[in-house]
Amino acid sequence: MAARARTHAPVLELKGLTKRYNGRPVLDRISLSLAEHEVVCLIGASGSGKSTLLRCADLLEPLDAGSIRLNGGRVAYEDRDVDATRRKLGIVFQGFNLFPHLTVVENVALAPRVALGLAPAAAVRRAKELLKSLGLAEKAHEYPDRLSGGQQQRVAIARALATEPKVLLLDEITSALDPVLVAEVLETLRSLAASGMTMLIATHEMAFAADVADRICYLEGGRLVEEGTPRRIFGAPRDARTREFLRRVRSISGGRRAPGR
Repeated sequence: MAARARTHAPVLELKGLTKRYNGRPVLDRISLSLAEHEVVCLIGASGSGKSTLLRCADLLEPLDAGSIRLNGGRVAYEDRDVDATRRKLGIVFQGFNLFPHLTVVENVALAPRVALGLAPAAAVRRAKELLKSLGLAEKAHEYPDRLSGGQQQRVAIARALATEPKVLLLDEITSALDPVLVAEVLETLRSLAASGMTMLIATHEMAFAADVADRICYLEGGRLVEEGTPRRIFGAPRDARTREFLRRVRSISGGRRAPGR
């Protein structure tokens, strides 16, 4: 995939993000920005801070220090308009978190109806358009328990897109899936990237990250150790910690080299 040009003004800018749990730093002064249409993948071992970074970016966790800017304006957990800010930052978690008593189309239509104030008919139209774009049109009136895990996760992505967010945050969304179902979800993300969706993705899928990302960020111990293009990070990482992590990944995957481009 060709790299997308970065603009001078970031859509999302995280500066010095610091978060502690019981005095222990989980995020340690992380600074990161995303330009419009850019895809950034966060890699690192479990516990490196990837999920916490996404939750803080979405204002689901208060910061101990640092700042967040969205479209140039500073936002904070304590803002009165925190819900309005979250509507501009769609987030998808490992768990599907769909409402079991609602149909697929009702799940997707709920946010634009309640959060954006769309009329029910307009919200349903938007939901059906999203489901069609994700290959789920025929599942619109099914209940979540009638869907495969991969289909449920694609519904969760559609729900996150329903408020037309500026940035989509994705937290290890394939980790709860059977390996057979991973491919269909990753293909959905590839399509979103190709369409120009700005995304910050925490993932253990190295081949996917190499294929879809404009930048790779390696986190360890709550710190942003190294960032760069997939070709450089996977082909010639500069930091010894990054090299050791990728060595372990290759060992687990049977000795195959992490992909570059």
